[in-house]
Amino acid sequence: MSVPHYRRCLDAAGVKPGAIQSLADIRRLPFTTKNELRDNYPYGLFAVPLERVVRIHASSGTTGKPTVVGYTKKDLRTWAELIARIVTMAGVGRGDVAQICFSYGLFTGGFGLHYGLERAGVTIVPAAAGNTERHVRLMQDFGTTVIVGTPSYALYIAEVAQRLGVDPRTLKVRVGLFGAEPWGEGMRAEIEKAWGIDAYDNYGLSEVIGPGVAGECLAKNGLHISEDHFLVEVIDPDAGDPVPPGEKGEIVFTALTKEAFPVIRYRTRDLTRLITEPCSCGRTTVRMEKVTGRTDDLLIIRGVNIFPSQIEEVLTSTPGLAPHYRIVLERKGYLDDIQVEVELASEGFTGRFEDLAALEDHIRTRLQTVITLLPKVKLLEFGSLERTSGKSKRVVDRRGEKRP
Repeated sequence: MSVPHYRRCLDAAGVKPGAIQSLADIRRLPFTTKNELRDNYPYGLFAVPLERVVRIHASSGTTGKPTVVGYTKKDLRTWAELIARIVTMAGVGRGDVAQICFSYGLFTGGFGLHYGLERAGVTIVPAAAGNTERHVRLMQDFGTTVIVGTPSYALYIAEVAQRLGVDPRTLKVRVGLFGAEPWGEGMRAEIEKAWGIDAYDNYGLSEVIGPGVAGECLAKNGLHISEDHFLVEVIDPDAGDPVPPGEKGEIVFTALTKEAFPVIRYRTRDLTRLITEPCSCGRTTVRMEKVTGRTDDLLIIRGVNIFPSQIEEVLTSTPGLAPHYRIVLERKGYLDDIQVEVELASEGFTGRFEDLAALEDHIRTRLQTVITLLPKVKLLEFGSLERTSGKSKRVVDRRGEKRP
């Protein structure tokens, strides 16, 4: 064992190499968490000498030290191959022109999709994030057929195109490859309607390898996991025990083929379930359901557990609303308050106050049915909430702020 941290953890758990005789024995190994990655910042979990590491990526570190990951030349080839798999599953290949709307930098999304799409024979437009009007012009001029980015930014590009007098559905874009933030079926429907395309989800995280861990095929019925590279488990997030097959829990990955930065039983905090039924596409790898939220995204309001994804599904399935929202948490006295702010669709306002009041009541009632609390609802003019080319910030928690 070339990683001192893992040697210490395995010794403490009393696990010797000979003790692992079957896949079931993986449960004897200790979990790895993000805190441990931060505690070993920057290179403490590298399994090879630094001279063999040819690429370094890192998380943003907004909640602490960034998590740093390294790649050998072989790791980069593996990564590109994994991305090529998922884009091919979504029907993308030679003859396509893919416009990458992720940022290029320490974030794994831009470079990961770039080299994987090249591996699949796709022509790349490395437009990067930001300068949204330029994205629209490039799509017109270069004949872009595939858009790559976050789902929320794809919707914003469509808005900007409309403002420029360009109907996104008249462009040559036919496929969207989206990831880096959770998004539900309601968001997919909004994207496909705005662009006239097929939108596919892909999943990954930098600690495991980056994007490319799993992706949707044409059936859009779960994301196929590359089981030859990753050993996958689903556990009870509280007890740490495996859940029964098909039940929802926290997904955990062990990297089987990474050289520079292998992880053992990495706790992703992402909530999903595994799908073992045969897929209509003919692929036999296990699938994971679209991630519905994270254990650390859980909002506890007056003792009630709420996930933002539950609120999103209500909003995106309600006619007259845009798929842009924000959840604001505040503390009034000793009680927590939740307010859901959501934009009206660009064509959704009739000008009648009674209609707005009725829509607010309808949303409140539907939300109460789902989350069991009756939240405040605030309807906003279309375009009121900030748009971003990165991950959208859906929750604003002001409960810890001091009031004057």
